[in-house]
Amino acid sequence: MARASVRGMGIEYISHGSSEGEVVLLVMGVGGQLTLWPQGLIDQLTGKGFRVIAYDARDVGLSDKMDEAGLPDIPAITEAAKRGGVAPVAYHLEDMAEDAVGLLDALDIQKAHIVGGSMGGMIAQLIASDHPEHVLSLTSIMSTTANPGLPETSPELTRQMTKVPPTLTKTCRGGWTILLPMPGSHNRPPTRRTNNS
Repeated sequence: MARASVRGMGIEYISHGSSEGEVVLLVMGVGGQLTLWPQGLIDQLTGKGFRVIAYDARDVGLSDKMDEAGLPDIPAITEAAKRGGVAPVAYHLEDMAEDAVGLLDALDIQKAHIVGGSMGGMIAQLIASDHPEHVLSLTSIMSTTANPGLPETSPELTRQMTKVPPTLTKTCRGGWTILLPMPGSHNRPPTRRTNNS
């Protein structure tokens, strides 16, 4: 893995495959680390000659955290969304799209195939709409446009998705232990290297 300076932040990323191939930028969803992308997907893409770059977004994994922002206020965010207002958060999807473009710029990559999953798909759509000069293609997986005309999520699913889960510990590929109090949350224990690498 490597680290790039992007818009004043350290962004952790990994590059797979030949540096000569067309780039596929993988944009993970809320709270998801770069290690969540299936290795089989990465192997298939690199096997076709692509250079695959996955990264930890701000506040995720080994990238810089915005601890001073505090915990997100989920009820206030939900209420703002219902009213069509601006969510009271430290940054927005547009900022995360700018981070992704900033990573491409830091790596001197002019154009890439942009692939996003879940919230990463929303970020990928913003990259495509706001920075078409950087986009060879767009793949948005399990995502939405957030168009207010779309059907609403059921109240039960909303409750399940916004519950604060108990702290979890997970050991990922390469011997990294991730302590996850809540996806996208702040003031959490740091990710650390374990001995099973």
